[in-house]
Amino acid sequence: MLKAAVWTATLATLTFGATVQADVNVKMGSAERVTQLFAYPNNCNVICYRNWTLEQTVEHYLTQSVQRDGYTGKVSVNRDGDELYAQISGVPDSYAKPLTQLLDAGDLAYSGAQKLLASGPDKWQYNWYLFLPLGMALENRKSVELLHFPPDYSLTQAQDYLRSSTTDRWAQLLTYNGIPTAQTPGYQTIIDIAPIAAPASAGSSLEGVYGYFQDYQTTMVKQLSLNASGASLPMVAFGAPVRNWIKQQYSASVPVLGLATISPNAGQTVSVLGSNHPSYIWYAADKSNYGGDEAKADAAGLAVMGQDLSAACWQAGMGEKPGADPKATLSSCTQNWQVTNKTKTCVLFYTDVRKLSPADADAKCATSTVSRSLKQLQKPLTVPAVHPYM
Repeated sequence: MLKAAVWTATLATLTFGATVQADVNVKMGSAERVTQLFAYPNNCNVICYRNWTLEQTVEHYLTQSVQRDGYTGKVSVNRDGDELYAQISGVPDSYAKPLTQLLDAGDLAYSGAQKLLASGPDKWQYNWYLFLPLGMALENRKSVELLHFPPDYSLTQAQDYLRSSTTDRWAQLLTYNGIPTAQTPGYQTIIDIAPIAAPASAGSSLEGVYGYFQDYQTTMVKQLSLNASGASLPMVAFGAPVRNWIKQQYSASVPVLGLATISPNAGQTVSVLGSNHPSYIWYAADKSNYGGDEAKADAAGLAVMGQDLSAACWQAGMGEKPGADPKATLSSCTQNWQVTNKTKTCVLFYTDVRKLSPADADAKCATSTVSRSLKQLQKPLTVPAVHPYM
């Protein structure tokens, strides 16, 4: 029988570098609590897409975290009466702390959702799900991403917080900036200001909910903006709602490619970069926003691509070297993607967004019309008004 303690650790025989590997037992709480915090069942509508038990669901997400932290240990979830316990092998004996912190922060999110539900008719929508950022790297984080809300299919279909068109695109931009694909999850520890899995079109419906989750939001920023050694991690604020939230919560303005410093904990400073929402490029490059003028749409898309590559470059650089100068890193990144290698920016736009072949993208970027646009990458362009929820 597992002991009723928050966690205990038994040293294993394997040691990797200076980190002693352990078997860690974490008290998850009652079945009711775990059901709430893990959105269980994740994907059932009479017939379950994946017919997992509560224990299997928890094992699934905790295994994702273990793997994204770079460990190969196993996860087993069991019950002792009404209490659930997770046994995690092959991780440091300190591994219980960030997991316990996440669950405690999840209680704050659940409380906020309950208050939202009680605040009036139809405040909580029928197709919303409370969804915490499960499966993230708990210990070996490189940077933090602030976003608006997770799409519902990340929960109901993928059961993976990092599986969405938004996160997939940004992971790709990180690889263009030298981060190996297998390492991108360490850079994508997400905090959504609305911990609600909802349809992608739900931005306007979520506009009035942020205040209900303030305790959860600020607690998550305090915890996740520090790495395991207590050093501050770089943070990227994606999209207008998030950048506005930063201004309201921390009195810091972060326009796209703007830098600010916030202090989540006393004596702590965190560098924050403002960015487009990863999906904004699809809106900015839509020719229907320019009366069907494809050249204008391409010019706007190129501008956004340059900004996004520069933001991902800053995130990658600061994540690899947290002590680097944020302003100098940003200056180097914008110089690279908007001046020195602007043709590469162009090719990536036409292959990734317009879906041209590399050869056709090269030819397109050599045309006089596109060449003129490339010369303007660092200058303001005529683009549609920023989508209010991107």
